[in-house]
Amino acid sequence: MIPTDAEGQAALISELSRRAYPSIELFIFSLACGAILGLGFLRDSQAILLLGILVTPLMTPWVGFLLASLTGSPRFLFQTLMGLLVSAVIVFIGGLLAGFAARLFLPITLTNVFIHARLWPEELFVLAIGAITLVASFVRSESKPFLPSVIIAYAFYLPINAGGFGLGSGVDGIWPQGILVFATHFMLASILGLLTLLALKLRPSTRGLMLSGIMLLVFSGTLFSLMGNGFPLTTPQTSNTATPTSTTQPTALPSLTPSLPATTTNTSRPSSTPKPSSTPTVDETTSATPTEEDAANTSTATTAATATKPAATPTKTSSTPAATSTAVSIPTITATVELQTIAGTISADEGGGANLRQTPNGKYLMTLDNGTVVEIYPDFRLVNGITWLHVYVIRDDQKIEGWLLESVVSYATPEPNFEPSPTPEIGITPAP
Repeated sequence: MIPTDAEGQAALISELSRRAYPSIELFIFSLACGAILGLGFLRDSQAILLLGILVTPLMTPWVGFLLASLTGSPRFLFQTLMGLLVSAVIVFIGGLLAGFAARLFLPITLTNVFIHARLWPEELFVLAIGAITLVASFVRSESKPFLPSVIIAYAFYLPINAGGFGLGSGVDGIWPQGILVFATHFMLASILGLLTLLALKLRPSTRGLMLSGIMLLVFSGTLFSLMGNGFPLTTPQTSNTATPTSTTQPTALPSLTPSLPATTTNTSRPSSTPKPSSTPTVDETTSATPTEEDAANTSTATTAATATKPAATPTKTSSTPAATSTAVSIPTITATVELQTIAGTISADEGGGANLRQTPNGKYLMTLDNGTVVEIYPDFRLVNGITWLHVYVIRDDQKIEGWLLESVVSYATPEPNFEPSPTPEIGITPAP
């Protein structure tokens, strides 16, 4: 039972602070936890990660940090906060060293490290239960609350170690995401822990009430800022990889159609030699029948055709005929060559699946479980002597393209020898 009188509560808070004080065990177990978690991420082994969580220290200093906020004790607040910070740095260094070691074996499967560098609604729900249970059981009982402490350690230390692993390995999408996930977990757990202490009717001092209120506001604002974009999707967005197509556009062949025929015109000053036209051929039509206007101009023409001789061959004294070239539009011929693919299945020896990446050894897109069917394009790339295949998979009626290690793919048909396919010859029939 929690005492209601001031003296009883002071004695209880003093006893809880003594039990929550950081000890040397916190740092020793943090060292072992960081090393084991780093090895688990390097081997992509859930069993090793579980072992690392089981050797984590009791998270009672975190409860002491909340008690110090509630009581308004700056010294105890500093001691517990520094203890938690040193413990987190030790676990981070364990992941950092494992990340440096991973550079010697890249590319490797890193499914678990990507999982723990992301926010998941289920983990937040379990974390909320663990935070409330740990604070309540620590205050109401003198026994050590191992199970809820493991839940808090799982939510704190795995993302920290994953962030260090990402920084050391240089793999995209892990650093600083892991640290941001830890910060989100810490803020959420601290808010629920403070509210649980208040719900247990631990009466804070005036300074403690002000400090607790400020911390609740800071934690809530930081939490909303970190989670402002919502939970990350479990399936990544479709990569913008263009499908190769062969497009041939023939040159338009203009058809020359004269708009006006050449007309013979009687003039008193014959024109000089006509300039050659740029058009290949021009059909000329000469009017041999004189008009009334021609008859009127007969008397004044110095060099002209006689109007009384309609059968005579007319004299061409016209200027260059006016002809207009009109280009006939011919539809563009676009030939799309569909690349032939072959089927394959994911059969990774470790990790239970393989990572699909946007480029060879590039940005992580998603994890494909063993047995997933993929379609393989007939092109590949060699990166540091390792073969990467260009594949696509259908998820939620979306075509997701990316690159996989050839070693994690087994072929449903006899293993192909990937060579660039010949460019098809496209015949173009010119317009008449």
